[in-house]
Parts: sequence; C-alpha cells; structure tokens
Amino acid sequence: MRSRAETKIRTITLYKNYFSDFYHKQRQKVKDKILWTFKVIETIQQVPTDYLEHMEGTDGLYEIRVKLGSDIFRIFCFFDEGKIIVLVNGFQKKTQKTPRSEIEKALKIKREYENEKQHKNS
Repeated sequence: MRSRAETKIRTITLYKNYFSDFYHKQRQKVKDKILWTFKVIETIQQVPTDYLEHMEGTDGLYEIRVKLGSDIFRIFCFFDEGKIIVLVNGFQKKTQKTPRSEIEKALKIKREYENEKQHKNS
C-alpha cells in the first residue's frame, strides 16, 4: 500500500524528445536530482516556488527549478487538463536572468503541442 506521501497529485509527462535530449546529456547526480524534484512536484499538494514557479509574462509557462551544488538547471513545462505537467525544454542556467531565447523556445513547443492536440480532437 502506498503511503500518503507517495500518492500522486499530478503527473509529469514528456512531449516528443525535447526534455529527454536534455536529460540524457546530464551526469548521473543531476539526473537523480531532476527525478527527485519531479517526485516532489508530483506528490506535494502545495509545491514550493523553489521547485516550480510560473514564468511571469507568459501564457501558462512554468519552470521546474533544480539546483545541485552551484549548478542550476531549469526545465520549462506547462499544465494540461489541470493535473498533467508537460515537460518541454531544459537547460543549465549560467546567468541570473533566464535567457529569452529559452523562454521563446518553450513557448513555441507549447504552441506546437496545443496545435497537435487541437487537430487530434477535431
């Protein structure tokens, strides 16, 4: 029987290979920290902004925040049907400000996903 802490509140899913391409390039400790962060996001009712935060000025784009030592990683995602988190692109953050090009890439992938879903349902 699952403990309360392991009950999934939301589900993280992949869209195409955008995230997996990034993930597979990371060293094992980074992969482990990413997976740990995903578990937090899937199982905690109120996810702290240390791990998941809405990107201001975007249409529903969020960033998953992963920190390992002095290395900082960001994984963009968005919600679909409320409880499903769709992962898009990830990158290692090297400056204080999130690069606009990474945000634009994530928004483009989100639009692609939404267009595909709309065509499937029509």
